[in-house]
Amino acid sequence: MNLPELLQQHFNYPPLVKIDPNTQEVTDKDKAVAGEFGQAAIPVILAGLYEFTRSDEGADNVISGEVSPSWVKTIFGDQSQQIIKRVADYANTTYDITENKLNDIAAKSVELIKEAAGPDPKNIAVKELMGGQVNNILPYLPAVLQAGELLNDTTLDDKTNKMEGPISSLMQAIGSGFSGSDKDEKLVN
Repeated sequence: MNLPELLQQHFNYPPLVKIDPNTQEVTDKDKAVAGEFGQAAIPVILAGLYEFTRSDEGADNVISGEVSPSWVKTIFGDQSQQIIKRVADYANTTYDITENKLNDIAAKSVELIKEAAGPDPKNIAVKELMGGQVNNILPYLPAVLQAGELLNDTTLDDKTNKMEGPISSLMQAIGSGFSGSDKDEKLVN
């Protein structure tokens, strides 16, 4: 399953364009101009959900999947307004339209995650599912949004997460291992 691709198709946005790890900008400006909103919105929501579901509480919240008109606020908390503003600025859309569309994308994302986690999902299944999606999400996340900074996880904005190949995959796996165990420890204490 590739969540960014499923969301792009569901909302009928133009295909997402990968971010060049060297310039930190989209690799094909012509394609990206047509899909600036989807290019920003889909990866930022999924990156937020990735961070959100790393805690038991967040994963349980996704499992319950109660329809929330304000998923963006639930996922990003105090940073929700800043996320909405950055996506609106990137895509040149209004704040209100951006907020509504981000909430729609988040609601559909939660629905897809619940479906993929199975009929009787446990929070560990959601955590593993989202952990497995990181390599599908981060290559499309525009660095200019600085989502990692807002989510207190700068590895999300790191250039190595936009690279592909066996060495960068190994580096990403090592980084995920360290950052995942650290977050779980903080929750236990």
